[in-house]
Amino acid sequence: MKKFNIRKVLDGLTAASSSSGAAAASTQTGSRENDMIQETVQSEHFQLCKTIRHGFPHHPSSMAFDPVQKILAIGTQSGALRLFGRAGVECYCQHESGSAVIQLGFLVNEGALVSALADDSIHLWNLRQKQPAILHSLKFNRERITFCHLPFQSKWLYVGTERGNIHIVNVESFTLSGYVIMWNKAIELSSKAHPGPVVHISDNPMDEGKLLIGFECGIVVLWDLKSKKADYRFNYDEAIHSVGWHHEGKQFVCSHSDGTLTTWNVRAPAKPAQIITPHGKQAKDGKKPEPCKPILKVEYKTTRAGDPFMILSGGLSYDTVGRRACLTVMHGKSTAVLEMDYPIVDFLTLCETPYPNDFQEPYAVVVLLEKDLVVIDLAQIGYPIFENPYPLSIHESPVTCCEYIVDCPSEVIPALYSVGSRQKRQGFSKKEWPISGGNWSQGTLSYPEIIVTGHADGSVKFWDASALMLQVLYKLKTGKVFEKPRSKEEKSSTDIVDEDPFAIQILSWCPESRVLCVTGVSAHIIVYRFSKQEITTEVVQLLEVRMQCELNEAESPEGAGEQSTVSTPGTSSSPQSILPQSHPSTSSNNSSDGLRDNVPCLKVRSSQLKQSQGYQVELVIQLVWVSGEPPQPITSLSVNSAYGLVVFGNGYGLAVVDYIQKTLLLNVSTAELYAPSDPHHRQPRSPRKTRQPSAGFCDGNDGPAAPEERCKSPTSGSGSPCNSDEDSKQKFITKVMSKSRLISKSVANDFAKISRKINMIADHKDDARDNSFSRSRSSSVTSIDRESREVISSFYFCDSLSKKSELVAVPSLWVGTSLGSMLAIALMVPSTPEQRMQQSVGISFCGLVVRLKGAILRMAQLDSSGILMPHVYEPWYDPNAPEEEKEGPRRRRPTSPPSSQENQDCQYAVVCSEKQAKVVALPSQNCIYKHNITESSFVLRVDVVTVSAGLCIACFCANGHIMTLSLPSLRPLLDVNYLPLTDMRIARTFCFSNQGQALYLTSPTEIQRITYSQETCDNLQEMLGELFTPVETPEAPNRGFFKGLFGGGAQSLDREDLFGETTAGKASRSLAQHIPGPGGMEGMKGAASGVVGELARARIALDERGQKLGELEERTAAMMYSADSFSKHAHDIMLKYKDKKWYQL
Repeated sequence: MKKFNIRKVLDGLTAASSSSGAAAASTQTGSRENDMIQETVQSEHFQLCKTIRHGFPHHPSSMAFDPVQKILAIGTQSGALRLFGRAGVECYCQHESGSAVIQLGFLVNEGALVSALADDSIHLWNLRQKQPAILHSLKFNRERITFCHLPFQSKWLYVGTERGNIHIVNVESFTLSGYVIMWNKAIELSSKAHPGPVVHISDNPMDEGKLLIGFECGIVVLWDLKSKKADYRFNYDEAIHSVGWHHEGKQFVCSHSDGTLTTWNVRAPAKPAQIITPHGKQAKDGKKPEPCKPILKVEYKTTRAGDPFMILSGGLSYDTVGRRACLTVMHGKSTAVLEMDYPIVDFLTLCETPYPNDFQEPYAVVVLLEKDLVVIDLAQIGYPIFENPYPLSIHESPVTCCEYIVDCPSEVIPALYSVGSRQKRQGFSKKEWPISGGNWSQGTLSYPEIIVTGHADGSVKFWDASALMLQVLYKLKTGKVFEKPRSKEEKSSTDIVDEDPFAIQILSWCPESRVLCVTGVSAHIIVYRFSKQEITTEVVQLLEVRMQCELNEAESPEGAGEQSTVSTPGTSSSPQSILPQSHPSTSSNNSSDGLRDNVPCLKVRSSQLKQSQGYQVELVIQLVWVSGEPPQPITSLSVNSAYGLVVFGNGYGLAVVDYIQKTLLLNVSTAELYAPSDPHHRQPRSPRKTRQPSAGFCDGNDGPAAPEERCKSPTSGSGSPCNSDEDSKQKFITKVMSKSRLISKSVANDFAKISRKINMIADHKDDARDNSFSRSRSSSVTSIDRESREVISSFYFCDSLSKKSELVAVPSLWVGTSLGSMLAIALMVPSTPEQRMQQSVGISFCGLVVRLKGAILRMAQLDSSGILMPHVYEPWYDPNAPEEEKEGPRRRRPTSPPSSQENQDCQYAVVCSEKQAKVVALPSQNCIYKHNITESSFVLRVDVVTVSAGLCIACFCANGHIMTLSLPSLRPLLDVNYLPLTDMRIARTFCFSNQGQALYLTSPTEIQRITYSQETCDNLQEMLGELFTPVETPEAPNRGFFKGLFGGGAQSLDREDLFGETTAGKASRSLAQHIPGPGGMEGMKGAASGVVGELARARIALDERGQKLGELEERTAAMMYSADSFSKHAHDIMLKYKDKKWYQL
């Protein structure tokens, strides 16, 4: 600890270099006092790694299914690979090149997967471990890969290319065979045109020696692998997209670009046996039907008991403009057209047998859409879909914000599940989910985890994220509170965004009290309370808040003459009174001069609102238009159930609302917070009763006032020079804000952060002029300039010693601003529930506590021993329960409220900004520790979190670094360059939580969870699911007596003899480059890891040991018998020749 003392003393001297010697001494004293706090968190407790990825694969491109292991693989356009099994079995892999995955194929029941990429590379993945890895790679240099085919139970992979050639790869060694099928030998010699790329390869189900090759131009060739020549050629005028075999190998069907299906008999290549256009209108007079859109894929599946299934995608008529993508299921004489919500990427038919030469017996169809995965039950009437167990609906509406709560109260998840189960859709298939492979166990590290996501359509979703799983619990639709606009004119009258006016911007949730508060982009706040009773609300409680700045000389000396004022748009330039004034009713959209004034952006519904079990509206708060200017976006929000308060802030200032009494308690500009005096007397405001502005509130928008007027000090009355740089910055911010209302909600959401970054330059200039952080914040400073730049950035409710003179902790609100100021507000909350319902909450300003570089992002509170003090809350009770069941509200407070003696600190405030972190002792307000987090970048997300070893600060910077700092000494413990900021989506959604967990939205459809805990990294393998489980391959279909006698069954082929190096020779080295992996197929089969693999290997080893012991025993018995026999024969010979002479032998 002494090592840290010297450094902290130096830090204290550096921080107070421009201050007096007394300030430096106090810092040193605080450091010595803090030596009593023993820190348990060390750098070895931290390690960063990815854990699991949830959600739908972004931009999917291909799909494959293992019918024995029952594992589904999906490839994406960014080179990602997602594998799915039963619920809880999910895996994410990534190709290093990032090229699109064009095709996937399983080595069925072998625990391996082959992927073909758009960069003409082929990779072999080992799935017998929890984290799949690439074993081999093969990069083609001269030809582009277009299609791959891996026959069932074969180690030879057929690779078709853009030139029309087919190469053969040994998947065990990942080497090319010398056997090549050239395009000019496959087509007729008389054909002069190139047939185009290979679009299909498959072997005859009944004869592995016959290979069916489809070329894009419409030519299909049946190639004899042994004789190396074409047996039959099938020609059609239209381009081919896919081919499907009948299981008997006598027929196949092709799908074409004109929407037709052609059925061919293998031994009749002259013309198709049948031509149909499933969605074409039959023309009269025997003419061809009108052409349709291409049929992109067709599958031909047979059943024992009935007609075969023909399943296809595409082929719709061209006159169906605007119609959604469809999957067509043709079964006998019936044709079902199943509409999909999104375009179809690929589909697969799931069958009972993996053998292609047996009746397929299809039971389901997996349809991969651009933004969804649908599985259709073919065995039930109406073709219902299966209920999807995966969390693939994250992007149902775009995610705009999220919160991550780890180790939350255990009763919250069952409560949310009980009300959310009533929201589930009906009509699903009654069968179990067919993709049921793999194994999953909960693991030893298990604690309740909840993810809350806010969406662009105004919905809020609660997810159970415990044990590396993700399951939706409950969905809340906030848009139900508002009336939907009936016309475009009505919609555009007061909206500040063109689309998604209900989009969620900020979430504040107290899991202990189950109070939820959300902020939307239309400058509205909704407070929800959780109830298990259904209610009908006659009138939604509404509170309208007018946030503006009407500058007055509030403390002008008597006889000083006329006050200096600044006119704002839509108001007269005459001096305004300090007392609240009445304003027009909200029913009037325009002020006297034609500007919108005192109207909200959205209209709350006036009819009854039926609220089901779950979250129910308690109060709606709306910011109103002021003199033709829309309300500024809300930048910060916090709710506290113990005090019954909601606080929110923006570029104008902050407002405090009592959601119990439905009144507005405080509505002030940021500048007023710096004065350590009581605010002006303000009357509590009730919903829809009094709509009065707060005096002294600042309108930060540019008005018609001249620049000289805007640069005047409100108290001095004399003009000050106007900084041209500041003026240009302000104009830029105003321009961005005005454009944001016309562009999209995402720009509006990020406006506060953009303006904050611009202001950082000004901060550096201010710091250069004045090194001391305790600048004078008196009214003589240019308050207009300060108020136009200073934005409320964060809040924190606590019981604290916010004033230097305080000896007992009182309820407080800490306020952080974009200029790095942390200010305190004391709250006088009535002590009993009865008084709380009748008396209003008192408020007094405590002034500035500490100043940091950059905007304040996070504040927390430690006790005298360095332990994080829990936030105060009110335990949950059902507000709508009967009186005899309702428990009275009980405020939860720390067990022993801290009290301070004279000149002794008993609390510590932890304050983190975009640049720094400080630990401040309370009530003395001495900075005892300071750490500069980053110099060249800025912090995007920071939080004070608990890990298994103790307490720390976790930071995520814009340059991609993730760091952790100890508390209270702020020692750097971890610094990893993890993820550079490439998208504002990451900045909006990155969340730290307790137990070393974090997450962010890595794509619009996927959540990536990571951990920075060494303990979680050590136990990660135990927590992940097993992809491969030992399963016996089903027996091959019985050939039958007559088929075996007359040779009517499936014909096998010795591919090793045909494609091996001995017969086919070596392939050209320049054709492809082999990149070896850690081991071959034989090594892979013995490399199973995890619990199931270990048990399987142990079982096999025991069996082998027992077998060897049995064989040894048998050999020993045989040797003993042989020895006895030899002894007996030797004795007989001895007796026979015992009495004979030598010459008698």
